[in-house]
Amino acid sequence: MRTNFKYYLAACGIAVLFVLANAIYIVNQAEQAIVLQFGEPIRVVKEPGLKFKIPFIQNVVFYDMRLLNLDPPAQEVVLNDKKRLDVDSFTRYRIINPLRFYQTVRTEDQAQSKLAEIVNSSVRKILGRITLQELLSEKRNQIMRDISKAVKIDAEQIGVNVADVRIRRADLPLEVLQAINARMKTERERDAKEFRARGQQEAQQIRAAAEKEKTIIIAEAEKQAQITRGEGDKEAIKIWNDAANQDKEFFAFYRSLEAYKNSLSNGEASLVLSPDSEFFKYFRKSLNTGN
Repeated sequence: MRTNFKYYLAACGIAVLFVLANAIYIVNQAEQAIVLQFGEPIRVVKEPGLKFKIPFIQNVVFYDMRLLNLDPPAQEVVLNDKKRLDVDSFTRYRIINPLRFYQTVRTEDQAQSKLAEIVNSSVRKILGRITLQELLSEKRNQIMRDISKAVKIDAEQIGVNVADVRIRRADLPLEVLQAINARMKTERERDAKEFRARGQQEAQQIRAAAEKEKTIIIAEAEKQAQITRGEGDKEAIKIWNDAANQDKEFFAFYRSLEAYKNSLSNGEASLVLSPDSEFFKYFRKSLNTGN
């Protein structure tokens, strides 16, 4: 009997502990909780500490009170000027109304999915009203405020307060970038061909001008040389004439010597002249003087 009574007490103790374990729950500093009874919320608990509930009838759902991050995938947005952008945004939010949160989205995963839809919809709606030039201008801050305001209003419907929405990156789609790069490459090649053709044309003009200038310079130089040569010949003739007028006999003698030199310097030349020829006048005088 005593053994059976010990087993009975042990079983009762275990049952009591099991009931107590199901009646007690702890809310951490960074959490908030909703007590459910048969699936229906009956109270919201935001104060941290040790709490009690009806075991087996009530259960507790916990939600984070801290600032949470939402980083949805980049989406393609068409701007007002028909430009397409891949927009990558991020959002910081906090669950402020756990009851509404539970009634609308239940879990944090579903909440993030819903909030991502809200953010993407607001980004498309706001950016669809502006142009790419406006997005890159000083109006960017106002655009971001408009997006945050639109997201906050819609997020309140699921018990969430949105602290901030930011566009982290806004790039042109890959196929658009490739098309732009191809067009820029074509334009640069066309510009290079135009510059090359213009350079060749200018080079030909420079060469033609240089050739023309060269011809003019050479012609002027030859003209000046002819003039100088003529003046030199004129001066030489004048000098010869002046010298001849001073001593005509010596001049005649000098000219005869020049004639002898030019005529007899070629060993193959043959001259047939009379001994009494005027050509040998000074030669005969030289012989007679020697006699």
